[in-house]
Amino acid sequence: MAASGAEVLPGRREGGGGEAAVLRGTRGRCWRSRSKAASCLSIPSRRDNAKLVSCGGDRQLFYWDVSSGRVIRKFRGHDSEVNSVKFNEYNSVVVSAGYDRSVRAFDCRSQSAEPIQIVDSFQDSVMSVILTKTEIIAGSVDGTVRTFDIRMGREVVDNLGHPVNCISLSNDGNCILAGCLDSTLRLLDRSTGELLQEYKGHTCKSFKMDCCLTNTDAHVVSGSEDGFIFFWDLVDASVVSSFRAHSSVVTSVSYHPKDACMLTSSVDGTVRVWKQ
Repeated sequence: MAASGAEVLPGRREGGGGEAAVLRGTRGRCWRSRSKAASCLSIPSRRDNAKLVSCGGDRQLFYWDVSSGRVIRKFRGHDSEVNSVKFNEYNSVVVSAGYDRSVRAFDCRSQSAEPIQIVDSFQDSVMSVILTKTEIIAGSVDGTVRTFDIRMGREVVDNLGHPVNCISLSNDGNCILAGCLDSTLRLLDRSTGELLQEYKGHTCKSFKMDCCLTNTDAHVVSGSEDGFIFFWDLVDASVVSSFRAHSSVVTSVSYHPKDACMLTSSVDGTVRVWKQ
């Protein structure tokens, strides 16, 4: 199906790109970790896709074996909803961000369910976390993006003045993209904290929504509460493409690391694959 009357991905118009698939429900294995229903807010996988970890409203992290669909371990320690979780580069540690104003690290190789490190210097809910080889970077509703250098034991705070609900790292590793609840994306220089650019046009005031850069770092991508997807030029912040992708809030966008392809998901209950 082609997306009607919209430029689906930058540089291509209808007929050259479009909606490749709409996914509803589940085909194949359906995994259940508990009898009581709880929201699932993040579910990243290891690079080899052998294991994944999920988090959500039940305050725990579930470490899964993909081939069997079995829960290997449950990590605990958060006092409230867990908003985000990521694997480190070596797949040995997972780091989570919670509504309890903390970031917690867990060792996947250990039999212990308790965190090996806790960072609790935030003043409000921590909404998003990303990892580099030596750093934990987290965005919080307190309006800050905090970078923790694990080797040096140092914390650097960039205060954006607006609640942060998503952060993403550029592919070259030099910039942090922060989605804020004033309907603005902000691009920061990682080394200096300088505000490089702002991107506006979408609506983000009440929902947690992802943002990212395309695999060439040429464009910034974000969903919107009105069901649209927006693409901005990285340098001049002009909107180069926008189109209705879903019938409700677009909660997640993920761009393919090599191809001109992305996944989007929405409150409308669908996951969509977009290709040029």
